[in-house]
Amino acid sequence: MKARKAQVKRKTTETDIRLALNLDGRGKSSVRTGIRFLDHMLELFARHGGFDLEVQAQGDLDVDQHHTVEDLGIVLGEAVREALGDKKGILRAGYFLMPMDETLVAAAIDLSGRPHCVCRGTIGAVQVGELESAVVEDFFQGFAQAARANVHVEIRYGRSAHHKVEAMFKAFARALRFAVTRDRQLQRLLPSTKGLL
Repeated sequence: MKARKAQVKRKTTETDIRLALNLDGRGKSSVRTGIRFLDHMLELFARHGGFDLEVQAQGDLDVDQHHTVEDLGIVLGEAVREALGDKKGILRAGYFLMPMDETLVAAAIDLSGRPHCVCRGTIGAVQVGELESAVVEDFFQGFAQAARANVHVEIRYGRSAHHKVEAMFKAFARALRFAVTRDRQLQRLLPSTKGLL
């Protein structure tokens, strides 16, 4: 089967982002966002999702991290939507429960064509590495809007802020991996009774 790939560019007065995604990759990544902890989160997103991901991003980090992080979510969402094409034959929805030592995070995704995002739970620290905790939800909100997907991420419990954020991205990656998986039995069918996704 043909690999599902996309390249997306987004340039605004606040950010300049280039992203390449292969949904049928091997978990390889090259990521430069200007926020090292965010690089790490996107690298493990690629590894745990089995996606190949290249990201080059420049943003107005002298202002704050919001524009860069939200726009990265938007660009990744656009890439997923473009790479999926007509969505025929995919499982469409995915769920994963990610333990990371004392932390447990749940993520659920439905590539429904309807954008909605719910993030629950507290990270409990102002920053994790260089990443401002308040903008983590902005990433998932941006992704949900651009991918036209339902995205739910919930921190069930945990102590370490590092583990909480890392488990969020790992659970998200594995839920998305399942949602984009092709189902051989349903390969010609759109996974919707509406006839539209």
